[in-house]
Amino acid sequence: MHSAPPRTLCSQGPAADNSEMLDEQAFLNGTMIPASAMQIAPTDAGFVLGVTVAEQLRTFGGELFRLEDHLLRLSHSLSVVGVCPDMDVHRLAVTARELVAHNWALLGPNEELGLSMFVTPGAYATFAPHGPARPTVGMHTYRLPFALWAEKYRTGQPLVTASVRQVPADCWPADLKCRSRMHYYLADREATAREPGARALLLDLDGRVSEASTANVLVFRRDEGLLSPPLHRILHGISLDVAFRLASQLGIRTGFRDLTPAEVAGADEVLLSSTSPCLLPVTRLDGRPIGTGKPGEVFQSLIAAWSKLVGVDIMDQAVRVVQVPSAKCI
Repeated sequence: MHSAPPRTLCSQGPAADNSEMLDEQAFLNGTMIPASAMQIAPTDAGFVLGVTVAEQLRTFGGELFRLEDHLLRLSHSLSVVGVCPDMDVHRLAVTARELVAHNWALLGPNEELGLSMFVTPGAYATFAPHGPARPTVGMHTYRLPFALWAEKYRTGQPLVTASVRQVPADCWPADLKCRSRMHYYLADREATAREPGARALLLDLDGRVSEASTANVLVFRRDEGLLSPPLHRILHGISLDVAFRLASQLGIRTGFRDLTPAEVAGADEVLLSSTSPCLLPVTRLDGRPIGTGKPGEVFQSLIAAWSKLVGVDIMDQAVRVVQVPSAKCI
């Protein structure tokens, strides 16, 4: 399994003026390598069984956001699955910063990086029985695909309540961040078939709101404030934590409780929190408008506070990158 092909150095990026061209790098099992050489063996348990613990991060101005929090969650997930890589948290942090600093120099104006870090148990014994399995540890970066969500800051993200349910805690705990995500894939296929551009809202086996595909769901009700499903039922997103901290600073009450699909449909505002876009307003559920059908005041206040926190106008940056004409590559 190969990573995405390396980016071509383009004439508009800051690295274009360098006399020495830089190649995109990745990290695999203790070594920095060209991104084009990033390979995972087809006998790796992460490929064969989908046993992969992972974290996704993003940069603001080239700096990784909440790296320590992501690494703490990664450590917890590794303890759940019983995988012990050779690298400790400190070395992972140093490597992540080094990789991002190198690859960020290749970007154009206003662009940012996503960082994917992953750990697998290593070789799957049935396919590769010779020798002990050693965990696979890798990192790679990618340009944040702002085009996927830039317009949704203005128009909102539609959701569709999927028939595919969230994985119950009897299968694996909700606080395990892993890549076993067939349920997200099937739920989003269903959602987009019913409404192009929609994402899935997943319920648990009892019909309570769980998450959206790869995002936490936040509901704002004027009489209660900003609400999330209980933490023991969801993956505690780092972006969810940021959103709640900012809401408290703005004087918006926050809380956790079970939510029904009807309460999402009848909310004053609904938000999605996730790493890359930070926050997105949800303006429609199952084809019907939520609130006014437009991004609301709570979303506007929170995204402005988030932008102030990171020193980057989050919405403006996304729009600027999308509007830049394709660069002429050399």
